[in-house]
Amino acid sequence: QVIPGHESRSVEALCWGAGGRLFGAGLSGEITEYDLGQLRASCSLDGGGGPIWSMAANSSGTQLAIGCEDGSVKLFQVVPGGIQFERNLDRRKGRVLCLSWHPSDTHIAAGSIDAFRVLDVCSGQTLQRIMVSYQVQKVKRECVVWSIAFLSCGTVVTSDSFGRVQFWDWERGTLVESHTVSTSAVLSLAVSEKEDSIVVGTSTGATYQFQLLPVKMGSLEKRWVRTKPFQHHTHDVRAVAHSSTALISGGLDAQLVIRPLMEKIQKKSYDAALRKFTFPHRRLVSCARKAHLLLFQFSQHLELWRLGSTDETGKDGEVLPLRRMPEHLLQLKSKGPEHIYCSCVSPCGGWVAYSTASRFHLYRLQYEGDGISIKKVPKAPKLLSPAYQLQFSSDSSSLFVASARGSVHVLQLLEPGGCRHLHTLRPPSGCSEAVYLLAPSADGHWLAAVSGDWVIHIYNLKCFKHHCTVPTYDCAVSALAIHPDTNNLVIAYSDQQLFEFSIPEKQYTAWSRTVQNCGLHKGWLERDSPITHITFNPKNPSHILLHDTYMFCVLDKSLPLPDDSALLLNQSTLKQLPESARQRQLHAFKICKKFQPLLFADLLDGNCLVVVERPIMDIKIQLPLPVQRKKFGT
Repeated sequence: QVIPGHESRSVEALCWGAGGRLFGAGLSGEITEYDLGQLRASCSLDGGGGPIWSMAANSSGTQLAIGCEDGSVKLFQVVPGGIQFERNLDRRKGRVLCLSWHPSDTHIAAGSIDAFRVLDVCSGQTLQRIMVSYQVQKVKRECVVWSIAFLSCGTVVTSDSFGRVQFWDWERGTLVESHTVSTSAVLSLAVSEKEDSIVVGTSTGATYQFQLLPVKMGSLEKRWVRTKPFQHHTHDVRAVAHSSTALISGGLDAQLVIRPLMEKIQKKSYDAALRKFTFPHRRLVSCARKAHLLLFQFSQHLELWRLGSTDETGKDGEVLPLRRMPEHLLQLKSKGPEHIYCSCVSPCGGWVAYSTASRFHLYRLQYEGDGISIKKVPKAPKLLSPAYQLQFSSDSSSLFVASARGSVHVLQLLEPGGCRHLHTLRPPSGCSEAVYLLAPSADGHWLAAVSGDWVIHIYNLKCFKHHCTVPTYDCAVSALAIHPDTNNLVIAYSDQQLFEFSIPEKQYTAWSRTVQNCGLHKGWLERDSPITHITFNPKNPSHILLHDTYMFCVLDKSLPLPDDSALLLNQSTLKQLPESARQRQLHAFKICKKFQPLLFADLLDGNCLVVVERPIMDIKIQLPLPVQRKKFGT
């Protein structure tokens, strides 16, 4: 799920309140509560202290503390429907960059520049102020306390801009331990629930784990020891988290990394693999198959491109000369500070729709020779905002708009440029979550919709009635599509399982039951990137085309499934074998890893496959230069 961004609402801090409520705060000076059902900001309250740099919730989630630009720490109460200002704690000079509650909720530690404070929650007074830069007085630069943690034993842990992780006895105001882990800043810090492990992130892209270990075997005395360094990022590691089985880090390089702690995992499973997430698992590219157009979605604008073409043919791996170059037809800018949530172009290329958190837009495109004209469709129905997913029918006559509470709006597109609301499809049992995936059938008869509770509903578009519900599965749906010939629904789940459901018969197909009985290949199930798109080969009904970020796959249902002893990536091996031996080693999965990272792949009409890559280096050259690390031997 994604909560769309906002140009005037930066997010400097996030925390969970009581009842699973999510709060955020930033440099706008407002505390915002997010509606996780409708995926948008539900209410905001000004903090009253200028830009907010930090925020933390107490152990029960009933109180929020914020650290402000003016040096104040303010308490807010979490109440039904929002938050309410409670009181100010003692204010001192210097912005409050980090906060941490004591597990008993009696004290708060607040870090700023050159010092941190411990405040009493009841009286609001500062009980202790400790200078962290006393050992480096000769250095004429300020020491920034970037992160802080208050342990139940009374120890305060700080990380600072001098690359140190320090442990303090706050009552005596003394330094207990100090570890220099980097020549640059330590930006983030997180403690495990049992308080026996700490993870920190640095500005060099490295993360380190500290563990509380006995001084010697059998001893009751314990010390903090730096045990494990990891280098999964290239830039600042701004955020870290510590779960019971993994270390989680997020960096300026736009990567989220989940590093499992193998000593906490009992057996090799999906949880035992290192996970890296660079791109969102949702559609940012849509294709007009008949018109050979691609629509690219950015945060505040859309770009429409016409694909190039060639008359040449060649061998595998050759780059063919183009008869016509790719052409940038249109850039459509969104007005206002809200980011675009979803967008789509119709198969004929004549319609473009997009939505922000509060507005829905529909445009009619006309092509005149090499030129293009665009006209906004007036008076779009108000009930369409916000839209969480947009999908045109295969004949470009209808638009399906995924909405809140499990509902889907059906619009009829009118010539020369208008629309009419036909019907709203709703699940019979109701739903509090928004719909995030849609899949219409090619014949215009069926529509599959997936909401945030992971339930798949099938609707009959001829009579606008609910047809059936696919049996529930305990994982999120990452992609789905309806076969144009058989009307079988193919579903990919986040744990890499594949199912095929017959919509007319309301049951899983024989092939799907075979897959579940035999099981999928171990190499397939251990992949760390979910399937994000499914389509079909119209010239071969047994072919299912799928892709994730790192591979493109043709799944041939007419061939046997591979067992774990077979080689899953066997395309290069098969090319080197004679025909007789090749037939014996054929299996259903034909995987290509030539295109990476893969944002989109789809079949156009004819024999064309369009693939959209987003090279990592294109992103990294837009980032500020990382902190340079001295490498041995250079």
